[in-house]
Amino acid sequence: MLYLYHKEAGIASLTLTGDEHRYLFKVRRHKAGESLALRNLEDRLLYTYRIEHLDRRSAVLHLCSQTVCEVKAKTPLHIGWCVIDPKSVEKVLPSLNEMGVEQITFIYCQRSQKSFTLDFKRLEKILLNSSQQSGRSTRMKLAMAQSLEAFLLEYPQSKLVNFSKCPVAEERGEVPLIIGCEGGFSEEEVARFSSDRIVGFDTPLVLRSESAVCAVASKVLL
Repeated sequence: MLYLYHKEAGIASLTLTGDEHRYLFKVRRHKAGESLALRNLEDRLLYTYRIEHLDRRSAVLHLCSQTVCEVKAKTPLHIGWCVIDPKSVEKVLPSLNEMGVEQITFIYCQRSQKSFTLDFKRLEKILLNSSQQSGRSTRMKLAMAQSLEAFLLEYPQSKLVNFSKCPVAEERGEVPLIIGCEGGFSEEEVARFSSDRIVGFDTPLVLRSESAVCAVASKVLL
């Protein structure tokens, strides 16, 4: 873990209790007198605290210093991801966060199962844990669109990731990239895009939705 997230990181004195205390002092075995790095993910600062007091239930930290330390991808990438099984989303979300995806907007496209609902609080917790492990200094933004049409009204310049000779690798995060659910896009949805707004991969293999989203992120960001 490269830092600890705390929403009040930056104030002169902090008291850690509950899960934060348990993880740092029972799992990580930190001791009084040691230093800890904290972030609040609202600014670009990395805060260094000294552990002044430690007992079985709480720990008191005092702020020692702060440093501007921004850690994020060089290219901003916004992915429009048609809704799939939330369990599959949760499995790959840490990887997308580590690669530096700036925003994911989940879209109920025509072939998404409407019974699938995403627990955004759970996703945010997954992202926080991933950010602490990877060092990322900014939050990934999460949003929801009720249809592809609604998403395109807000982001009309978006491109579709589908079967195309125009490679995804040429995209540099300039426009949102839309990835389909299991079963892909309907003919009606594909028809909304001109050929120059459809990109793809140089492979004869059919990728699952979660494989495609990771491939897009790695091609554009890494």
